[in-house]
Amino acid sequence: MPDRQLTAVSRTQGNNRALKTGEVTPSGYRLEFDEVPVLVQAFRRMVRGLEWDVCEMAFSTYLCAKAYGVRFTAIPVFLVRGFHHGAIVVNPRAGIRHPKDLEGRRVGVNRGYTVTTGVWARGILADEYGVGLDAITWVPTGDEHVAQYRPPRSVTPPTGAGGLADLVAAGELDAAVGIEADRPDVVPLIPDADQAGLAALQARGHYPINHLVVVKDDVLAEHPDLAADLFEAFAESKRRYVAGLSDDVAHPTATDAMHRRVMELTGADPLPYGVEANRAVVEELIGHAVRQHIIDSRPVAAELFAAGTANLNG
Repeated sequence: MPDRQLTAVSRTQGNNRALKTGEVTPSGYRLEFDEVPVLVQAFRRMVRGLEWDVCEMAFSTYLCAKAYGVRFTAIPVFLVRGFHHGAIVVNPRAGIRHPKDLEGRRVGVNRGYTVTTGVWARGILADEYGVGLDAITWVPTGDEHVAQYRPPRSVTPPTGAGGLADLVAAGELDAAVGIEADRPDVVPLIPDADQAGLAALQARGHYPINHLVVVKDDVLAEHPDLAADLFEAFAESKRRYVAGLSDDVAHPTATDAMHRRVMELTGADPLPYGVEANRAVVEELIGHAVRQHIIDSRPVAAELFAAGTANLNG
């Protein structure tokens, strides 16, 4: 019997490269990958139209979508992780010297309020610096992937014209989350942000997950073995990537360098897959999503993932 073909979207990177080239395949299935140049557009299309059988997805978008009944379910494959201390930038003329100074200010958010980078960055402000998030006016530049979602009263549309960095530089906004600080009038709020992220990893196991993988519910129902087979294929692709991280790569990316640094600090796999290996960080993100009014109540972490994957490790 020929392998069942499934449509899929996932941005090519080290940990999924062997899967996308076909060197690794899920048992009994063949993934036909579409290339969506701007990955966040795939998130929206999947949330609103379920366009693919398998799709990379932002974690906070997934939490919000599940709360509104979107018919897909994740497998505990965490494709993208990173630190977000450097995601918060300010106008140096705004008089913001400490994160607490953001209270009472207008802070832009790149794209929607529910974007995962924004959720993690706000969590850092609250957990590490005691910032009262509801005392800030949040100004997203776009709407939400989950069309039914309604943000809290502290969220308002932008009033100025131009890009987010321009609004910060012009003083229309005091700060922003989710843009690069690559100009003198838009600077990082937290100094030595990379080191601050690694210090948080060492101190409290803070290692944010940004993206996971979702599968349409009707496909999972039709193929009960699929979730575990997909998990193993993604995990095998990732293992091949991690095995090569200690080699001298000719042109390592910034992501490769971060994964190496995490591996050096922890002495462990920098990209663990599975529920139990990531329970603390999953619970951390759920807590942020509740406190930031993205979801109304805490789901049970294990119930966020497809049947047959709760005990898998990769």
